[in-house]
Amino acid sequence: MIRDIYKACVAAAQAHARWEYEVSKTILYDKRKLLILGLMLLPVLVVPLVFATDLPPVLGGKKAYAPAFSTTQMLIASLFIGLCAGLITGCIGAGGGFIITPALMSAGVRGILAVGTDMFHIFAKAIMGTAVHRKLGNVSVALAVTFVSGSIIGVTCGGTINRAVYYANPILSDVLISTVYVLLLGFLGTFAMRDYLRLRKRVAAFDGANPAEVVATTKLAIKLQSVHIPPMISFDHDLYPGGRQISAWFVVMCGFVVGFVAAIMGVGGGFLTFPMYVYMLGVSSFTTVGTDIFQIIITAGYASIGQYAIYGFVFYTLAMGLLIGSLIGIQVGALTTKVVKGLYIRGFYATVILAGFLNRLFALPGKLSSAGVISLDKSVGDTLNLIGIAVFFAIVIVFAGWVSLKFVGNLKSLKEE
Repeated sequence: MIRDIYKACVAAAQAHARWEYEVSKTILYDKRKLLILGLMLLPVLVVPLVFATDLPPVLGGKKAYAPAFSTTQMLIASLFIGLCAGLITGCIGAGGGFIITPALMSAGVRGILAVGTDMFHIFAKAIMGTAVHRKLGNVSVALAVTFVSGSIIGVTCGGTINRAVYYANPILSDVLISTVYVLLLGFLGTFAMRDYLRLRKRVAAFDGANPAEVVATTKLAIKLQSVHIPPMISFDHDLYPGGRQISAWFVVMCGFVVGFVAAIMGVGGGFLTFPMYVYMLGVSSFTTVGTDIFQIIITAGYASIGQYAIYGFVFYTLAMGLLIGSLIGIQVGALTTKVVKGLYIRGFYATVILAGFLNRLFALPGKLSSAGVISLDKSVGDTLNLIGIAVFFAIVIVFAGWVSLKFVGNLKSLKEE
């Protein structure tokens, strides 16, 4: 069962990666979208010239409410982080967004600020490619609206808790976010590395878990669909005679969980939506992909604006850096897959996930000590944190450099293709 859940998480990551790739193409190859992107970048490019000594608070100036401020170095760091996340997404074919929040935190950004900025970058990307989800899967409007009603409540609760913890103790806020990432990335990284080692023994090419391979007729799904608590929602009419039905209350509960976790972590929540839709609700993979992408747009928008931006926990400059970097990285990564063996890609995927896991794990002792939860010598905590940062960025930089070299070295053959 745990392996099945992992397969569904991978399938969700791959579906999200395909969506990000299509969004990236839509923006970069559409003159109107490029114009919109240019207008969004104007505050980042023009305002620093007008306010040479400082940025306005809303863009991350030194007088911003949030506990950090934007500098040229931080903007460059966000471009690099976005580029690496894009390379991972495009090259591996699985969402690389899970490294953004840990990377921003390692670069000195407070956890709650990293979460809000990452969510805003997801929303900005999503709103510019709103029509893309139609190409990737069927959208059940009733299912999506019901799920979103639950996710909005979850996002509100998650955002409220995140802010309340920060107001009480900013260090504990970092602890909360880091702990969630440790649990998630530890789970995904362990299974990803096991799969890579198993495939390596068989010298098999990476083909991943295709969403179409995930079966939606689990015992739990059948049992939940047999519970008739009004109102009932019908879906998958194109795939099954008469479609399938499930109580809206189960959908709302699933949406609540996804929204809650997304607000805490600063992610779209697709890695949770897919297993819940398929294994708990019994929704087909095709409908799940389209409906999941639809909910990400609304969930990310409400979370980034309604739970973080209006409270000062979004840096527009950093979000734009992430957006530009990821758009370019996705295209380069996707092209590189044409000249790189899939097995190597699978290995890098597992390694990068585990690097994010170690990064947050090594940061926890120092954070817990600073918050007064445990007693630990400050030098020990700082050393562990430094080791986590060094390992994380070393792996990410090696991966980014490797992909870039492969891309440049094979540029001629890629052009011909």
